Amino acid sequence: MEITNVSEYQEIAKQKLPKMVYDYYASGAEDQWTLQENRFAFTKILFRPRILIDVSKIDMTTTVLGFKISMPIMIAPTAMQKMAHPEGEYATARAASAAGTIMTLSSWATSSVEEVASTGPGIRFFQLYVYKDRNVVAQLVRRAERAGFKAIALTVDTPRLGRREADIKNRFTLPPFLTLKNFEGLDLGKMDQADDSGLASYVAGQIDRSLSWKDVKWLQTITKLPILVKGVLTAEDTRIAIQAGAAGIIVSNHGARQLDYVPATIMALEEVVKAAQGRVPVFLDGGVRRGTDVFKALALGASGIFIGRPVVFSLAAEGEAGVRKVLSMLREEFELTMALSGCRSLKEITRDHIVTEWDSPHPRPAPRL
Repeated sequence: MEITNVSEYQEIAKQKLPKMVYDYYASGAEDQWTLQENRFAFTKILFRPRILIDVSKIDMTTTVLGFKISMPIMIAPTAMQKMAHPEGEYATARAASAAGTIMTLSSWATSSVEEVASTGPGIRFFQLYVYKDRNVVAQLVRRAERAGFKAIALTVDTPRLGRREADIKNRFTLPPFLTLKNFEGLDLGKMDQADDSGLASYVAGQIDRSLSWKDVKWLQTITKLPILVKGVLTAEDTRIAIQAGAAGIIVSNHGARQLDYVPATIMALEEVVKAAQGRVPVFLDGGVRRGTDVFKALALGASGIFIGRPVVFSLAAEGEAGVRKVLSMLREEFELTMALSGCRSLKEITRDHIVTEWDSPHPRPAPRL
């Protein structure tokens, strides 16, 4: 059966993957309300397309932290990709590079920063979890820098792991033939079996709950790389992040895997954009499955979006070719949305191209009887 949209890969992944692995990728925290809302909230935004504009040429290129990319669609960090496909992060890196866009490598990747760099040229960011042992962190950041990674995406919403009930039921742990490659030499690469989720136990043992804004400052003393703060949902934290020297902000609720009943990222986006006042770029991840979703995020002020689950699901289904297809489908849908909305470049996408459920209603004339 021919795949015609991004969401169709999820069902194929579900059939192909072991239940423990599929559930790990697919599930959210607790009631999974935010998981559903991340998708559903996009339906609350409608288009106000402009017509009779010459859309014979459309330019989707953009610049992120000074790096030119082919489209505002990038790859979010997702952990342990070799559980999905033997080539794991290698395949994702090659697909991102072929599409001319950015890949973010997870701290908890099953391939190391050096291995991913060895796949060839490409613009890559490194997602960082801050471990209790700061020497481990400093070493890892230096390795990413040496391997040619261009930015650090600091995850700030995980002092503890969210309660993911599927992982508890499945006693989730990393399969024995895989390791968290970046930590292999530090004896932190393995995950023990636990009475609940092996990952939750690993996080409780290794990740620093005392992480605070002063550590964002500290990070800037050990690296020259720009720091994106990933996991911001409020205006207050946006302002503090900018004061603390963040080069950009990723509006994220960790794929709805941390605190349930936080808003969908697309609902939180505008508050963050307004607080940032154009001082730093604001990005979004969570729930993007269509080119229309990308357009909606940009109309609300995002500089670009990141996709997570579509990458691991397509990777499970078809390896590198699957990830390439996801990127090309989103690209084509986004280009079509731009054309049908009357936008020829990203700067032409404005707030006036959409109307949201939370906007003050446009007065409607009473219908004629």
